[in-house]
Amino acid sequence: MKSTKAWRLGMKDASTLPMARQRGQSKKPTWIIVLVSLVCLFLVCAYVYPPQNSSACYVFSSGGCKGIQWLPPAPTRELSDDEIASRVVIKSILKMAPALSETPKIAFLFLTPGALPFEKLWDQFFQGQEDRFSVYVHASKDKPVHFSRYFINREIRSDTVEWGKISMVDAERRLLANALKDPDNQQFVLLSDSCIPLRHFDYVYNYLMYTNVSFVDCFEDPGPHGSGRYVEHMLPEVEKKDFRKGAQWFTMKRQHATIIMADSLYFTKFRDHCKPGMERNINCYSDEHYLPTFFYMLDPAGIANWSVTHVDWSERKWHPKSYQAQDITLELMRNITSIMESVHLTSDDKIEYRTTPCVWNGIERPCYLFGRKFLPDTLDNLLSLFPNYTSFE
Repeated sequence: MKSTKAWRLGMKDASTLPMARQRGQSKKPTWIIVLVSLVCLFLVCAYVYPPQNSSACYVFSSGGCKGIQWLPPAPTRELSDDEIASRVVIKSILKMAPALSETPKIAFLFLTPGALPFEKLWDQFFQGQEDRFSVYVHASKDKPVHFSRYFINREIRSDTVEWGKISMVDAERRLLANALKDPDNQQFVLLSDSCIPLRHFDYVYNYLMYTNVSFVDCFEDPGPHGSGRYVEHMLPEVEKKDFRKGAQWFTMKRQHATIIMADSLYFTKFRDHCKPGMERNINCYSDEHYLPTFFYMLDPAGIANWSVTHVDWSERKWHPKSYQAQDITLELMRNITSIMESVHLTSDDKIEYRTTPCVWNGIERPCYLFGRKFLPDTLDNLLSLFPNYTSFE
């Protein structure tokens, strides 16, 4: 009897074992199905409402966010009459074929408070090139006493220029307007009184005359000294997403110089709403933001996004490093002329160093043609080294 009972109990236990296994196994596929369903739902939502981050876009579409063609276009605001008129004029100028000249020249535009401490150095740079350049000097405080024949009687009418004020941009536009009177001027270079040439004239001439872009500095700085300077009074013509920053020391082709003179709409926005002492204690500087934002909005493919004028911000002070006489060595000059990457430093908490190769017509080349923030006492050392450091390629 015991053996029969035990046999029955054993059969009972054995009969329940497969059911227990089946319950355990049935849970596993259910969770998998739920998980797969959630993933599929996420992918569908991501495809229908793609993320705005460009790297994430490529996870869901091989063509990026732009590759999803069947979605309705994002709504865009309607342009005002003034914006339409302004953009029509600017686009028409950009589409015009460049004016031909038998003797194309570079216009060197000097923005200075008074005397030019490096006039002798520029004289050496210009010698023998009389048909390939022109000089314009905007001296806002004192009339310079010139030493070089290339600078005599080259002053234009000027007004007082205050650092950080719209008068700085006014002076740039005044220089461009006067230089545009000469139809042979095809390239325009803005320089300060502390700027020096880093290359010989032929190198600079060919670099600028045969480029397919203007060298206007432009980058997005999310920090307080970049986007943090934006004020909403610039709406609707200038949106925060388009607000850019860059050094004011540009070189540009004639078409770009012309559209700057044709612009009044965007210039007025910066004149009225980008200045020191704005609301919320914002200090906005038009010379750092007007041209980068203007070109980013209206011809982003037409600019290089870096300046061919070198300056050293490594000390991370309010002003860049100033070079003194004891700093000027052949090694320093060759180090500067061999730099192949442009560096932008953000002002947010991350303090990012963004480096990009300097590309000239699709070819990586050294970045800089000019240098800035050289003190007057460096002149003699620069004159003695000039033939050596300018010949380095």
